[in-house]
Amino acid sequence: MSVAAKTGRVALVTGASGGIGAATARMLARDGCRVAVTYLRHAGAAEALAVEIDGRAYGVDLTDRAATTAMLDRVAADLGPVQVLVLNAGAIRDGLLPFLREEDWASILDVNLNSAFRLTRSLIKGMYAARWGRIIAVASASGLVGQIGQTHYSAAKGGLIAFSRALAREAAGFGVTVNAVAPGFIDTDLLAGLPAAKLESYLKGVPLARVGRPEEVAALIAFLASEDACYITGQTIAVDGGLVMR
Repeated sequence: MSVAAKTGRVALVTGASGGIGAATARMLARDGCRVAVTYLRHAGAAEALAVEIDGRAYGVDLTDRAATTAMLDRVAADLGPVQVLVLNAGAIRDGLLPFLREEDWASILDVNLNSAFRLTRSLIKGMYAARWGRIIAVASASGLVGQIGQTHYSAAKGGLIAFSRALAREAAGFGVTVNAVAPGFIDTDLLAGLPAAKLESYLKGVPLARVGRPEEVAALIAFLASEDACYITGQTIAVDGGLVMR
């Protein structure tokens, strides 16, 4: 059991109404964290998750600065200062570059990258003061190698990886670690709409020849959030069945 389990540290997991976020919230709660989760849609699922893990759920549009600030104030009042931040909220809408609208580009970067900046900037001073903190960004294999139809998404996730590496250097002297995980094809709602034939073609590039489970990503996030990972920072770890090997 991690030190988090002994101290009841507060964890905030964004975009946690399902998939990787929900699995992560469950594992952090299992490890003893008091967990706050955010959602934009699927309020019922998020509220049910909060009850299950004895946590709190907060509906918020993370692209709205005022709403984000208000949510963070509520988390602090309800649970205390956030010491584990899991930046999992994201959005994806594929489209070839010649057909992307300015608003498509801006929207994807705002959800996937800009919201991470705003949340982290708001919370990291408290981590510095406590001389302890864990920040884990959920990026994507698309941020490592790029994908057709995902110039905006790949740019945002690649930016999240670079953000994490730079921040890791800034934060190291304060006892705060910053890492990114890069999931590949994971069994979430993002894959649910893919035709079976298309998914099968994608899996030909995965050495383990299967889709990953959200719990397999969440297990890595929970480890990076623990005291056991105190000497790991500035890393991007792929959870992708071997899709990206570097």
